[in-house]
Amino acid sequence: MTSKKIRVLIVDDSAVVRKVVSEALAHDPEIEVVGTAMDPYIARDKIMQLKPDVLTLDIEMPRMDGLTFLKIIMEERPLPVIIMSSLTKTGSHHAMEALRLGAVDVLGKPGGAYSFGDLGPQLIDKIKTAATARLRRPSPTRAPFRRPATTNLPVSNDSAATPAASAHAPVTPHAAPTTPAAPSQVSNLKSQASPSTATPRHVAPVAPRAPLHVLPTATRHHPRRLILLGASTGGTEALRDVLTQLPGDLPGIAIVQHIPAHFSKAFADRLNASCAFEVREAVDGDRLVPGLALVAPGNFHMMIQWTGDGYRVRVADGPMVWHQRPAVDILFKSAVDLVGQHAIAGILTGMGKDGAEGLLRLREKGAITFAQDEESSVVYGMPRAAWENGAAQRQLALDLIPSHIIQAVATSSASHATSAHAGA
Repeated sequence: MTSKKIRVLIVDDSAVVRKVVSEALAHDPEIEVVGTAMDPYIARDKIMQLKPDVLTLDIEMPRMDGLTFLKIIMEERPLPVIIMSSLTKTGSHHAMEALRLGAVDVLGKPGGAYSFGDLGPQLIDKIKTAATARLRRPSPTRAPFRRPATTNLPVSNDSAATPAASAHAPVTPHAAPTTPAAPSQVSNLKSQASPSTATPRHVAPVAPRAPLHVLPTATRHHPRRLILLGASTGGTEALRDVLTQLPGDLPGIAIVQHIPAHFSKAFADRLNASCAFEVREAVDGDRLVPGLALVAPGNFHMMIQWTGDGYRVRVADGPMVWHQRPAVDILFKSAVDLVGQHAIAGILTGMGKDGAEGLLRLREKGAITFAQDEESSVVYGMPRAAWENGAAQRQLALDLIPSHIIQAVATSSASHATSAHAGA
């Protein structure tokens, strides 16, 4: 008995791109391209008629841009969407906004229509992942975070999750729709959908905000203390949910997010606008110091090194690991002997097993380890692997991860301060 094929609708104003993508997907027996559309108006009718499982969506299209159409889809008839975005600065900002609005993943679209090359297998993997994803409702638009000179966040010992107001990043100006739309002509997907298709199987609410425990202003970190985080599908928003809830006086943070080249800088820039600490895309040789988070650049691995003046990162090419570059395992394994028991490491939402082996080795060295739980994950693959192999000490809902990190830092910092005082 054959399994049901994943039904895909391709939405792109370029006939050549529609043809090239259709031909690439035709190589996989588990995927069926049920239709194509040159603009959202045609796509709207084909969604109703063909009931696709996954949509690939261009951003720059005539009559209505892809971001406007994505908003309508996620409000009226949510379904997994993969954004095909141009490899430009503006395209990268648009892609980040699309992920905020609920898109499952993004793929960089090369400038030459015929240069699709090895992107075909990548798109196939993303479509298969998207078909199993738990959809998120759009994250709230966030106001810029004003970095305090010292930690000055609300203090509470209440562990119950409560919604927070607005400590979050603004919509990038580049991401604003540029083409006026006529919503009344397109935004009736829900009204014309059959009852069985009007609501997706998995729609997860945006994680509520938990009150935070706050570190003392004069916290002294062990010089070897680092925070290490890895994520894949759904990770851009999960990481933003976590990092924007952390105070600015934490140890250095190293982040690997599976993300295409050219998009990682836009991702880091958006985090930098909304976090209490500096966030930037890593450059080979960068120091990793308290109050700084470094994001691995797309298509490059990132590793931790210890030099005379502290930690630095090594950014380098190399073979893919778990079909990924950057790979979480590369980061984690580089920290096993250098950071060891001083690491606080976690794996968030994502497909596959990347990071589970490295996290296990960190735990065996005495690190504090955790994984995101199934209910709050967009894709419960990497966290599952880290839980099932014993790498993660705890599974946590997304909204509980910030307070867990803060508590881990505070506990270890207090131990370090006690030891330092005793040795004085």
